[in-house]
Amino acid sequence: MRIELLMIGKTNEEAVASLEDKYFGRLQHYWPFEAKVIADIKNTKKLTQDQIKEQEGQKILAEKKAGDLLILLDEKGKEYHSRGFAQQLQTWFNRSPKRIVFCIGGAYGFSPDVYAAADGKISLSKMTFSHQIIRAIFAEQIYRAATILKGEPYHHD
Repeated sequence: MRIELLMIGKTNEEAVASLEDKYFGRLQHYWPFEAKVIADIKNTKKLTQDQIKEQEGQKILAEKKAGDLLILLDEKGKEYHSRGFAQQLQTWFNRSPKRIVFCIGGAYGFSPDVYAAADGKISLSKMTFSHQIIRAIFAEQIYRAATILKGEPYHHD
């Protein structure tokens, strides 16, 4: 079983990229983990928001394989406390997918086709975060869930 974090666009902030790398590395100790960047759409000034979402959606769906569980990070998704997210992650593991693919979309969200193909949606907050910083925050939350599931000390215990 693998966990993949699929992200639209690369991080151009050195401090954020360093924090991402820190948690991406830590996750390797728990599960096979891969972070994959989908290149930004080119010439977006000539495109509508829906056209951008559609093109990004095609790239996202091209990454989804049979047996994958696709979970979108979406403002309309379900919010969890850290322990609840760990329990939900275990529930997804129990479904025995080949991969759990978490997807952070572009600035305008996801296309209708991506929503239709998704197996779930989660939200990290009602607040708005940049697409760059949310990657580091979510990687930390996956890491935190791993430590909870493995019975390692948790900061509230």
